[in-house]
Amino acid sequence: MNMATYRLFIAVELPDTLREELASLQTRLKRDQPPVRWVKPEAMHLTLWFLGDVRDNQIADLKTTLMLSFAGQHAAHIRLGAPGAFPNLQQPQVIWVGLAEGEAHLRSWYDALARRLPDLGFPADPRPFRPHLTLGRVRREASAEQQQRLGAALRSLKLSSNHMWNLQRVVLFRSDLRPEGPRYTALAEVDLQGLEAARG
Repeated sequence: MNMATYRLFIAVELPDTLREELASLQTRLKRDQPPVRWVKPEAMHLTLWFLGDVRDNQIADLKTTLMLSFAGQHAAHIRLGAPGAFPNLQQPQVIWVGLAEGEAHLRSWYDALARRLPDLGFPADPRPFRPHLTLGRVRREASAEQQQRLGAALRSLKLSSNHMWNLQRVVLFRSDLRPEGPRYTALAEVDLQGLEAARG
């Protein structure tokens, strides 16, 4: 009998106020109607580790690893930085917002996972970890001119807030791909604010 598999990833849950700020950036970029599949605000998160297809009998170990990895960690404070795109602003494919502050703290969270997940068969991405918040993905049919206009819009986009946001929830998510967009279900989570309170 084939064992069920699920598409899983570990990500940081975003506060609603941060999602609203990111949605306002999307609204400003939408004015030129670029060919982009925008991430719905309720689905926004900051990915720490993409696990891929995971067997049902591996999930319990992943939940334990999540708890152990973050047992000594603290909540992070971030400030949004400049917008950008992968692979670059000349040929944008993934549109994102970087961090002006808090990147080192999030990298320490990633490193905590990197000390344990490879032993479970989930190797680290060979690319360096770059914390970012995805706004959307450029459609394949986008012309070179549309990509260039979008890149120019990203260069000129200014943040409307210099606010610091508190990130405290790290979640093991299941992703179900659907025609209307992916649906995310939380399987386990760590509340770092709660852990700090418990540690006294």
